Amino acid sequence: MLARGATLRPAGCLEWTWTPVEPLNARSMLDAATSAAAKPADQPFVERRRRLSPAALEIVNQKVARAYSPIVITGFVRLADFALLSLVGIVLYVGYVMPLAGSFSWVYPAEIIAVAVAAVICFQAADIYQVQLFRGQIRQMTRMISSWSFVFLLFIGVSFFAKFGSEMSRLWLAAFYFLGLAALICERLVLRSLVRAWARQGRLDRRTIIVGSDSNGEQLVEALNAQEDSDIHVLGVFDDRNDSRALDTCAGARKLGKVDDIVEFARRTRVDLVLFALPISAETRILEMLQKLWVLPVDIRLSAHTNKLRFRPRSYSYLGEVPTLDVFEAPITDWDLVMKWLFDRIVGGLALLAALPVMGLVALAVKLDSPGPALFRQKRFGFNNERIDVYKFRSMYHHQADPTASKVVTKNDPRVTRVGRFIRKTSLDELPQLFNVVFSGNLSLVGPRPHAVQGKLQSRLFDEAVDGYFARHRVKPGITGWAQINGWRGEIDNEEKIQKRVEFDLYYIENWSVLFDLVILLKTPVSLLTKNDNAY
Repeated sequence: MLARGATLRPAGCLEWTWTPVEPLNARSMLDAATSAAAKPADQPFVERRRRLSPAALEIVNQKVARAYSPIVITGFVRLADFALLSLVGIVLYVGYVMPLAGSFSWVYPAEIIAVAVAAVICFQAADIYQVQLFRGQIRQMTRMISSWSFVFLLFIGVSFFAKFGSEMSRLWLAAFYFLGLAALICERLVLRSLVRAWARQGRLDRRTIIVGSDSNGEQLVEALNAQEDSDIHVLGVFDDRNDSRALDTCAGARKLGKVDDIVEFARRTRVDLVLFALPISAETRILEMLQKLWVLPVDIRLSAHTNKLRFRPRSYSYLGEVPTLDVFEAPITDWDLVMKWLFDRIVGGLALLAALPVMGLVALAVKLDSPGPALFRQKRFGFNNERIDVYKFRSMYHHQADPTASKVVTKNDPRVTRVGRFIRKTSLDELPQLFNVVFSGNLSLVGPRPHAVQGKLQSRLFDEAVDGYFARHRVKPGITGWAQINGWRGEIDNEEKIQKRVEFDLYYIENWSVLFDLVILLKTPVSLLTKNDNAY
């Protein structure tokens, strides 16, 4: 099984690594600053897009809702169970026991917390924290009622043997059991409605494409479709072959195009999983395809449903009953994504509030130095190659602005104003990107820097100059990043500079953590002062 650290080499071979409340004032400031910004001599550029088949376009043109992580959903349900049971017990204690006792005692709250924790553990042991079970009713309710009853019997037994049962109010205990059970049932009914609504919207589906439209692909699609309560939604199949081995449909799933079309397809609609139906023996073909697909922020697996060679069960991950081998995993998912979102919103919001006075002074300086708006928007690459508008302080003369960054800013560039040279050198021109982080959410505080869509090395676009360039877009771009604090920022005038940026960005993606983000953020001011030789 491939580790997440597997790397691709420019020579064309894959190296397999085997290892066991929004601040309204801020928003008003942004709207006011950008409303006056005229579009200076925009030069239309033709975006290079691969032509997709009519069948693929039919899927691409469908409106698709953002997916919800089952792991995060079940995690929040655990927290809700704990909070709900604790609240019921505390309310009963404060409303009934305390007035009779005449004083507060920590014994009851401690026992309430213990019961709530034991209930969550018991629910987990009963295996009711599954999104598929949340959709149903009978199985979920019977397991929950029996588990809650077991927790209370266990609590009564422990109280008896510990000889503090006589101190407990029997009426409170009975009320806690029945009201707690009623609260749990009501919660599950609400949850059932939510999960069913999300399922109808497609938020719980794993949108899957199959590579291989031969008999193996047909068997795989049939095996996936035969499973009950499966979250796998097969969009279609892709195959390079045009001979008799390639079927136009595999068990009802249409052939959407060739393997080269998958990258474009996955960037124009939501794809969660790429599943190879090819046998392990087709190693050369698999490696060639992986070299094209590893740049996508999706899970990539190799189906093992037809392989005669069997490994130990723990070597596989399963899609229902279909065994698969993990090849690549989408970076920063589930709870990691929640943690990064909270980090961006909380720390980014605080940073924006702290930076507002400085931003006001910079905006005033830009306006006084040359005519034109203080802010401008530039097209950049975002997550999964989507085009996003990034806010910056204007550092060039308004009539010479380059919104697509088709021409690199060089040393002593005549297009840059006096104030522009200073704010570019100190990266103060990047401060408005905090609006992107806090409000738009299309940037992170830390991540690969968003390059301009027309960024070039000499006459070649960046993705033409560096193999695997678009792999840096598997995560959301950031205001600062690992490459920047290591000195790889500013002008890109040779191949080493763009290669090093990509190398450091890929290292960040594979080794991300909240602590790593915090370290990069804390090192950024020092880096701006000591490693700014390439910033003009």
